[in-house]
Amino acid sequence: MVASSSDKLTVEVSEHTALIRINNPPGNTWDLETLQALRSLMEQLNLERSIYSLVLTGSGEKFMSAGADLKMIAAGGKSAAADMASHFGAAFSALARFRGVSIAAINGYAFGGGLECAMACDIRICSTSASLALPEAAVGLLPCAGGTHLLKKLVGEAWAKRMILFGERVDAETALRIGLVQEVTAPESLLARALALAKQASRQSPVSVEACKQLITDSAATLEEALAFERIAYARLFDGPDQKEGVSAFLEKRLPRWSSD
Repeated sequence: MVASSSDKLTVEVSEHTALIRINNPPGNTWDLETLQALRSLMEQLNLERSIYSLVLTGSGEKFMSAGADLKMIAAGGKSAAADMASHFGAAFSALARFRGVSIAAINGYAFGGGLECAMACDIRICSTSASLALPEAAVGLLPCAGGTHLLKKLVGEAWAKRMILFGERVDAETALRIGLVQEVTAPESLLARALALAKQASRQSPVSVEACKQLITDSAATLEEALAFERIAYARLFDGPDQKEGVSAFLEKRLPRWSSD
């Protein structure tokens, strides 16, 4: 059974999807407790083979997450800040390594660590009321959980510089236009849409999704190396039960029954 170690981070499992909510009002900020809970939860989800996808969102209507609890960091000094940065990195790296499909449903403000968390997911959709930013430089800090690297990868160097160096917030329309999110929807239909995408992903072979995700996200030195890895993964899947079941289900015009169902 999958369970969260903190009431500030809740999880519900329905069929093949886990719904994770950040529940630390008023801003759904990240602290040591929630970061450790997220890391533990991801370890559990990776072991629970019947879960193919996850949706991560914030509780309430205003915040997905306002990021780190700055009062706690300031009170602890330099060593506490370094320790917190390490926990941020470990938690969001664990999220990025989830073997299935991860979807961030950005239901409001996603600032700092809130946006970094969303960027660690495979897909991001947001409500029309969403606002996204990496404002750390305004308080003499910088994104410490992959923000500089991930934002540049998603939107390009120029927009990454606008958001980080200028502290520019982007609204939902701009986020969609620059590729930071893949879809925008009305606030009242955001969660339903995210869960629908998760269900759509669960129709794919879980072992195929895991292999494809690794190939997409892993960096290869050369094109030839990347193609070689792709061929090796293809051959490995060909001998597995999901390939045989997938072909049979297609020919018999029925839904597949994957090996981990």
